[in-house]
Amino acid sequence: MNQGIAEMFSLHGKTALISGASSGLGAYFAEVLADAGAEVILAARRADKLESLAATIVDRGGRAHALAMDVTDGASVEAAFATLDGMVERLDILVNNAGISTRPQKFVEQEESVWSGLLNVNLQGAWRVARQAAMRMREQKSGCIINTGSIYSLCTGIMKADYNVSKVAVAQLTRNMGLELGRHGVRVNTLCPGYFASDINAAEFATERGQEYIRRLVPQRLGEYRELAGPLLLLASDAGSFVNGIELPVDGGTLLSPI
Repeated sequence: MNQGIAEMFSLHGKTALISGASSGLGAYFAEVLADAGAEVILAARRADKLESLAATIVDRGGRAHALAMDVTDGASVEAAFATLDGMVERLDILVNNAGISTRPQKFVEQEESVWSGLLNVNLQGAWRVARQAAMRMREQKSGCIINTGSIYSLCTGIMKADYNVSKVAVAQLTRNMGLELGRHGVRVNTLCPGYFASDINAAEFATERGQEYIRRLVPQRLGEYRELAGPLLLLASDAGSFVNGIELPVDGGTLLSPI
């Protein structure tokens, strides 16, 4: 009998680690995976935020644990994965989501410390976490890794050279990982969100300038977090079992006419 559609997207029996899970997209991704049946490990620096989210997920009938991890510190990442090994039998899914952005600034005016700081989180941090997960998944010959990119993994934009470079690099990291690990039963893909409404950008986009910017986007609106749930589950579940090494944009068509 063919596997049913709902069963293909189910994550029951799976264990997922989400980095950058203390807020924003990371917290939302954790809730989505938990609702789909996964046991979720919430990783970030802010332990209090993680504990609160884990409690919320457990109250809803899910399974969740908090795990302190600083992606900018290799020793912290290694220690977190050593702790993880004692918490769960195996790691099936990594959502490699920890990341930051900086204020818009011309390339020639940006200080090296700002440039290096962002790359240490968005690129080196992603590499540190992905490497630890890949070591375990390669050994067990199964698993999937979802690196969080951006539409700027696929295009460019003014005043954000550091962020754009980091996200292009993450996409290239994904391709190389997918090529190497695909032979060991491990899939690696990049989820590339466009412009999404959040607490961080709400005030900016409410201004006249922000509203004019939104009107220039192809969908003429911001995305909503719920519109990332389906693409995330596709990449994380058996429904995407033959999807490897891609960048999946979720942007309402913004890339058709990038600003």
